Amino acid sequence: MKTYRLNRLFNQKSGNCFDVAIDHGFFNEASFLSGIENVQHAVNVLVDAAPDAIQLTVGQAQYLQSIPGRQKPSLVLRTDVANVYGKELPRTLFSRMIENAVEQALRLDATCVVVNLFSIPGQPEVTDLCIQNILKLKPLCDQFAMPLMVEPLVFRPNNEAGGYMVNGDPEKIIPLVRQGVELGADIIKADPTDDVNQYHRVVETAGNIPVLVRGGGKASDQEILDRTYGLMQQGVKGIVYGRNVIQHENPAGMTKALMAIVHEGAQPQEASQFLKASPKLAPAYLS
Repeated sequence: MKTYRLNRLFNQKSGNCFDVAIDHGFFNEASFLSGIENVQHAVNVLVDAAPDAIQLTVGQAQYLQSIPGRQKPSLVLRTDVANVYGKELPRTLFSRMIENAVEQALRLDATCVVVNLFSIPGQPEVTDLCIQNILKLKPLCDQFAMPLMVEPLVFRPNNEAGGYMVNGDPEKIIPLVRQGVELGADIIKADPTDDVNQYHRVVETAGNIPVLVRGGGKASDQEILDRTYGLMQQGVKGIVYGRNVIQHENPAGMTKALMAIVHEGAQPQEASQFLKASPKLAPAYLS
C-alpha cells in the first residue's frame, strides 16, 4: 500500500522525483535560513514552479498543505532534529525524532517521512541515536503504509572542514547507504560522490531501493546542472536539493531547469534556458 503514496511522489511519466528541501530552519543554524526567511513566500514560489515534492517540518507544512486544489507538490515530512551542523560543535550532540512521527505525517497528508543516518567522525553516539530513530519509525511506517526515506550523511571531521561539510568518498558513502537499506528504507537520499562517474556504485548497493541525491553545498549554475545530468545517467531516481534552489536568484527558474533534466533528460545547456527567464517570482531577499 505504500505504492499509493509513492505514486504521488514520483513523476507519472518519468518515474523520477525532484524534492525541494526547505526544512533547514529545524536545525538552529542562522546560515541555513538564507532564502527561506519568509517560508510562506518561498513555498508559493516553488509551488508555482511545480516540483514533485517539497520537504518541510511539522511547523511549516501548513504553508504547503493549506493551498487549495489538487495540483501542488507532495509533502515530504522531516521527522528528526539535530545539532550537528555548527562550525563549533556543542559539548553534547543529539538527533531526536518528533513524537508520533507517522501519525503527524498522516494528519498532514504527507507522502513520505525522512530521517537522518549520520556518520560523524568521533561521534558514534549520534549514529546510534539515528539508528534508534529508524528502528522506531520502520514498523510504524509499515503499519500505516507510509514510505520511509533514510538520509545517510557522512561528515568530514569538523576540525578539518570548519563546520558542516559532507564527505564525498564513495568508500564511506556506500556502506552507510547499504546500512540504511538494511534498516528498511523505502527510499535512500544520499550525497553525491566526489567523482560523479562513481555514483552507479551507490545505486548498485541500494539494490531495488530508489536513490535520490542530495544537493550538497552551494555550487555554480553550470556545476549543479552538469552534476545533476551526470547523476541521472548513473541510474538515480531523482534529486533532493535545497540551497542550490532556494538561495538562487531565480529559484523558480532553477526548479524548472532541474525538472527538465530529471524528467525529460534535457542536456545542461538546454536546461539552462530556464535560468534566463525573469525571476519575477523571487522575493527581494532571494536576489
